[in-house]
Amino acid sequence: MNARPTFLMTDAAKYDVAYQINPWMRPEVWSAHPEANRQAAVEGSNALRIALEDSGGVVHTIAGVAGLPDLVFPANAGIVLNGKALVARFRHAERRGEEPHFLKAFEDLKAQGLLTEVVQIEGCFQEGAGDCIWDAARNLFWVGSGPRSTPESVDIIAKYFGQKVVHLPLATEQFYHLDTCFCPLSGGEILYYPPALTKEALERLRELVPADLLIEATDEDAAAFCVNAVCLEKTVVMAMPGQGLRDRLAARGYEVLGIDLAPFILSGGGAFCMTLSLDRTSADAAVSAPERAELLAG
Repeated sequence: MNARPTFLMTDAAKYDVAYQINPWMRPEVWSAHPEANRQAAVEGSNALRIALEDSGGVVHTIAGVAGLPDLVFPANAGIVLNGKALVARFRHAERRGEEPHFLKAFEDLKAQGLLTEVVQIEGCFQEGAGDCIWDAARNLFWVGSGPRSTPESVDIIAKYFGQKVVHLPLATEQFYHLDTCFCPLSGGEILYYPPALTKEALERLRELVPADLLIEATDEDAAAFCVNAVCLEKTVVMAMPGQGLRDRLAARGYEVLGIDLAPFILSGGGAFCMTLSLDRTSADAAVSAPERAELLAG
């Protein structure tokens, strides 16, 4: 596998905000100035790609598709670990047309040697890394469920990847994916927004993570989609943060790169949503091929 952080992004030229399937989505704001918003989206996407590359990352970009505006959020496309991709099943009809395009993209990445296995999840809704976030510091998945992904996905993810999972049910429609309110950092800290998690999820989180490693995002941080961030070693790339969050992360040794992603926030997405990490690896072995075959047959 490539030693450099490797990401999948989608060309934003076909992006727009044409429907509403979460409380953030503002099609009326988009339609008031569609060309200006589209140009701003392309510029924001390019700025995010450049920030990732300047921070040592490699970015693979797939084409957008007219009529599938949320294709620009490949974090929802699947879960990737140890070269294996588990491809998403979307809850909302507006996004189901993305599935064959993402499946083809993963097969193309496999043909390039960037992935070793591509399987589409069955038997549940599961919206990719948006609701399944790898924590390299703890060698586990944090798995969300609620507005989009169903609880049945938790066991399927655990069995397919052969990794420990911790289930964090979500509390609100506003924070509809775990990645909107939860971000593991490279030093073991967790940046998170407590009101987005159920009492059960908060108890599990606080049992597993020492208090001094938990960084609580403010209402303003969460509304600005700053928790929806990408961490590359000691660099954190996010939508434009306030000075308070910059200072809190700087005190822990992180450099924050703020990107103007306002057009994507109109769909309820930020930096993490717009990327999918392709190079995540675990410290232990994944499940065997016979076990995977038994799971998929069942």
